[in-house]
Amino acid sequence: MRDLGAGFGYLIKGQRWVARHGRWFGIGLLPGLITLVLYAGALVGLGYGADDLADWATPFADDWSSPWLGLLRTTLTVLVFAFGLFLAVITFTAVTLLVGQPFYESLSEEVDRAEGGEVHGSGLPLWRELWISARDSVRVLVRVALYAVLLFALGFVPVAGQTVVPLLGFCVTGYFLAEELTAVALQRRGLVLKDRLVLLRGRRLLVLGFGVPLGLAFLVPLVAVFLMPGAVAGATLMARDLMGEGSGVGDDPDAGDEEAEGTVASPPPYRVD
Repeated sequence: MRDLGAGFGYLIKGQRWVARHGRWFGIGLLPGLITLVLYAGALVGLGYGADDLADWATPFADDWSSPWLGLLRTTLTVLVFAFGLFLAVITFTAVTLLVGQPFYESLSEEVDRAEGGEVHGSGLPLWRELWISARDSVRVLVRVALYAVLLFALGFVPVAGQTVVPLLGFCVTGYFLAEELTAVALQRRGLVLKDRLVLLRGRRLLVLGFGVPLGLAFLVPLVAVFLMPGAVAGATLMARDLMGEGSGVGDDPDAGDEEAEGTVASPPPYRVD
């Protein structure tokens, strides 16, 4: 249970870090704002079309008597929108990180520099980093989609579908949010997706303590944008913990205000899985 609190602590520390470094907070806002506008339009469209989709998917119920017809289609409409919202929360981070790849990577490097020690660099050209990030995001989203379909089906189970299933959904959301965010720092250290998932599985409570509160906060549209820079900073701090790297000056309120000298460390050979 200590790891659960430590994960939440990294989320708070990340927000404190960007609050002390206003320039990086401003830089980190732009990709989130762009993504938010795109997703808001998509969710509004889904909200208007979910009931029509429910009608189309249940032609067999056209002759059902009241209240069963309305109950079925209302439940399906709510589940469709909840499913869309679930995917939006998961994919928002991936898309925002892809849009803001150069900015968030620089922010993550600055956090490493403020913590002291080596500042890792992938040594890859930008186009290659974008390709790897996009490819890994698709792989993660395939995993999330499988969980989402399973949870969607379990949502029809009486009682459990309205209590246990939403809780499991938030855990899945938080876990993969944390994976996407720590990938910024871990990819610079030469870890491929398979290795990152193994690393995260070894500290599940730490990952959930970071990701679940963030996933809940991301349900509020504007909150996701404003928390994103701090989430990247906090995920970098957590990645350092996962990698067993020592913490330096990160808790000093004045740390990192001056330009720090840092040598970009050569990463381990980058594997292609």
